[in-house]
Amino acid sequence: MAVDASSFKQVLAQFASGVTIVTTTHDGAPYGMTVAAFSSVSLEPPLVLVCIGKSATSCEPIKLAQKFAVHILAVEQEPLGTKFSSKNTMAERFDGLAYRTGATGVPVLEGSLAHVECEIAEALEAGDHWIYVGRVMAAEARSDGDALLHFRRAFRTLSPHSAT
Repeated sequence: MAVDASSFKQVLAQFASGVTIVTTTHDGAPYGMTVAAFSSVSLEPPLVLVCIGKSATSCEPIKLAQKFAVHILAVEQEPLGTKFSSKNTMAERFDGLAYRTGATGVPVLEGSLAHVECEIAEALEAGDHWIYVGRVMAAEARSDGDALLHFRRAFRTLSPHSAT
């Protein structure tokens, strides 16, 4: 039994995920995109994965650079999540943006809740995406702030919930 793309998207929209921006650099230019498909893989060694659509502008630069950073966005970074998921050019995405060069040479965005810098340990082709497994080379986290979430095709925030 086949599942059509529209039904599949509707089902996946019911899963709340964090919002991340994945960045890299290639030929001296920064690249970045909003990504919801991010996960930890292993503590020993520290590994994470990101799933990037083959048609995404940043997909090939990540593969060529063999390194990337994943930034976990804070609530106040919602405009960045929108900016990096749009059809804007890379120059427009990075225009006026506060970032620094990280330990691995990739752009590290200021103000994120946390970020990891990775070298590609493995690249797996899966349908219309590439799965990049990254060996974490550097990591940093803030001790304050709330995460930006994506749920039912919209950005959301956390709200306190008490279990009864």
